[in-house]
Amino acid sequence: MFNKKKRKLKKQAKMPRTLITISDNNSLISEQFRTIRANINFSMPEDELKTILITSSSPGEGKSTNAANIAVVFAQEGKRVLLVDADLRKPTLHYTFNLKNLTGLTHILVGKYFLFNVIQESPIAGLHFLPSGPIPPNPSELLASSNMDNFLEEVKKKYDLIIFDAPPIISVSDSQILGNKCDGTLLVVNSGISEKKDFLKSEEILVASKARIIGAVLNNYKMPKDHYQNYYAYSN
Repeated sequence: MFNKKKRKLKKQAKMPRTLITISDNNSLISEQFRTIRANINFSMPEDELKTILITSSSPGEGKSTNAANIAVVFAQEGKRVLLVDADLRKPTLHYTFNLKNLTGLTHILVGKYFLFNVIQESPIAGLHFLPSGPIPPNPSELLASSNMDNFLEEVKKKYDLIIFDAPPIISVSDSQILGNKCDGTLLVVNSGISEKKDFLKSEEILVASKARIIGAVLNNYKMPKDHYQNYYAYSN
């Protein structure tokens, strides 16, 4: 049963995704993503929020789709946005934008390429995309490296907002490392998949890594008349 669910998630990850904020900008769900955008802006009113980590407790909760849609609505607001696939284990964001993943973040972190060599344009004005690149044997070490710190300093000068999509928190340490380096962390919780104990464990891990949790998104919450919405909640 577990293997069947795992195969299903893997198949879904490789399927092209239609981003609602692009395909139907006037929809109720698109408006919810704009509400998330506003709440993120209000969550740190006195601080400059330039780097955001988006993650989840477990696979299949919708973190990558949420990361992409949130990046789109910030670009639609007029910001220069860089969306980074920092999942160096099971990257999927290149499927979302139907782009290649031959070169990317991995090459920057090992010192093989510069940012301008691997950055890609998205269909949305103002939104650039950095794929993961080839899967390395040591993802955690690369994300914790000084090259990662140098990369962050470089992109902060070029973009108004950098959004990182990272692996689920409980399974590997990658999101802990990035959470410590980013200005804020957003936790995606799928109302049909997530368990309370996993959410609390994820929060505990992020707090221990000194990540700044700016809130959580409740994904796929079923409303009356079969509307599915996302809700943003401030963290305590």
